[in-house]
Amino acid sequence: MSDLPEKARRAFDAHDAFDAGEEGYELETTAFGGRVTASETDGWALRYSLTVRVPTLDAAVEEDVGPSLRDGWLETFELRLEDAPGTVRESVDVEAIDVETRGTDAVATFEFTFGNADRAPEVTKAFAEYVEGTYMEGVVPGFTYRPPVANLLSRARQDEEGGSGPMPL
Repeated sequence: MSDLPEKARRAFDAHDAFDAGEEGYELETTAFGGRVTASETDGWALRYSLTVRVPTLDAAVEEDVGPSLRDGWLETFELRLEDAPGTVRESVDVEAIDVETRGTDAVATFEFTFGNADRAPEVTKAFAEYVEGTYMEGVVPGFTYRPPVANLLSRARQDEEGGSGPMPL
């Protein structure tokens, strides 16, 4: 991790949501986590790469998922992630948003350039939270979900008195 620019290291070290890892910083405040790295550019801004791994639909459920539903779910997930830059007030130059399947994971990668290293942890965290929220919006009713998705659904169903309600929409 010594190849991260000093200003990025300072900013992520100072943020409570991130812990230093072997290959960048790990987001510890979401169910799916995330890993961010940073590198120098030709200008004053830094280039960031955020990777968030989520289970594919067929990996998240106990039942079989047909190919049409599996492919449609992944395509919809990818399309919805294109709106992630709108979750932050800052002007962020998002160069690429890529979603690919690796084994039982859908791996979302955001490549972006941002000039304020001190605000970069908040921007990165917002993108990762958007991935998690978008994932949960794509939960398909009628399936039995495995952890961590089952845990997220359970928390979403809890009311203020600790009782459970219907599956949130």
